[in-house]
Amino acid sequence: MNEGVRIKDRFGLPLSTHSQVAVDHWQEGVDRMLSQDYAPEEKLQQALDIDEGFALAHGCQAYVGMIRGDAAQAKASSDRARELAPGVSDREKQAIEAVGLWVDGKGPQSLALIREHLKEYPRDGLMSRLAQRLFMLGCSGAGVPSFPGELLEMCNSIAPHCMDDWSFLSQYSFAHHETGRLDEALKLAQRSLDMRPTNAVASHSVTHVYFEKGDASSGDDFLGNWITCFDKRAPYHVHLSWHLALFRLALGHYQDAVGLYESDIRPSVVAKSPTSLSDSASLMWRLQLYGKTPPPMPWEEVRDQAAPAADRNGPAFRDAHAALAFGACGDEVAMSQLVDRLGKLADHGNALAAEVTLPLVQGISAFAQENYSESVRLLEPQMMQLERIGGSHAQREVFEDTMLEAYLRAEQFDKAQDMLDERLSRRASVRDTFWLGRNQSAVGNAEAAKSAISDVLARWQDVDRASPEISNVTELASVLS
Repeated sequence: MNEGVRIKDRFGLPLSTHSQVAVDHWQEGVDRMLSQDYAPEEKLQQALDIDEGFALAHGCQAYVGMIRGDAAQAKASSDRARELAPGVSDREKQAIEAVGLWVDGKGPQSLALIREHLKEYPRDGLMSRLAQRLFMLGCSGAGVPSFPGELLEMCNSIAPHCMDDWSFLSQYSFAHHETGRLDEALKLAQRSLDMRPTNAVASHSVTHVYFEKGDASSGDDFLGNWITCFDKRAPYHVHLSWHLALFRLALGHYQDAVGLYESDIRPSVVAKSPTSLSDSASLMWRLQLYGKTPPPMPWEEVRDQAAPAADRNGPAFRDAHAALAFGACGDEVAMSQLVDRLGKLADHGNALAAEVTLPLVQGISAFAQENYSESVRLLEPQMMQLERIGGSHAQREVFEDTMLEAYLRAEQFDKAQDMLDERLSRRASVRDTFWLGRNQSAVGNAEAAKSAISDVLARWQDVDRASPEISNVTELASVLS
């Protein structure tokens, strides 16, 4: 058992271990976690090789196991951390317990403990990041209405203690852009990158700012350059590649987006994880939705990646993306299992499943079966509460896009117009302008449609002319001419 609490981490918080060398390895492991860099578990293991009784290092290994989707490893590490917890400080005990509750599938309890913990230890970067993770996962079952606002409120409460910390600044930036404070988000992210240029979380926030501003060109320039220096073995490389593919699609560079999927996102090429399902499933769904034709890669391997969601409870965010894969593949068995499982959760009082996840999944299923009116009926009430499933706005936009396309295919043109007006009032979008032209053409407003499509053609000049989406644009232009 460790004696005393003598050594501190870079946040100024005490650690229960006898070895400064172990702490140095642990700190590098934690910083790799907080920056989403490659192999934090290697540095944490080096710390444990020096001091196997370093309880918080075991807790951090449990955190990494959860991020990687290795539930067995996470449970083993969490159990060991809890065994050692009687010999550590109260701060470390609380951190270990918060991670343990997450491992146990008790996200709401973990988040409640973290909220109290941060009142006393506002500089505990690991705990503030775990809180964000729980928000992003729909709190592992509870769902938090308007979670970006609550995340920003949490960050505001600890900001006076943490503005010198690069990891906090990148998290603070995320909370800002998810609540529409884009200019401040960019400043915070850039300040974080000045402190730690390899911080993928900060580069991620810069990327989000350009996404929300509708500035795909600047986003592509920034991320395309930054990612070349980021370790491709890091699981987060997949997500950043997904963002880059979205910029390429927004610019009309269809084949470039497909190439990124093939090399850096495709589940048969990169390591599978719960987080990469949202990247592979949503990009494939977008390619199919935008082009009105199946993508050039097989859906089956994404369906296989999503398979655990059919009969195993997990985050709402995962379930929603699994539904995309099951629906696109026409896997009625897996979709039925997913719906049945969510129905049972709803029957047992799970409000998130009853009010959001189940109807969202059913709406995706109806869309995949080309029952667009039913899809609209199911999806429409979810649009105002999508934040409850977690994820970022950029990630949830695939469901908004599906809603918009369902309006068009169900010939509910007034609703499509309202949705497009709102979206285009927030940021420029060539694709939304194309959708606007489609909608105007459908209601017989030919002159307005011609103007919209002319705008699209003027802005989409350096594009992949062979892409299905561009072919649809030129086809409509021909009809209107």
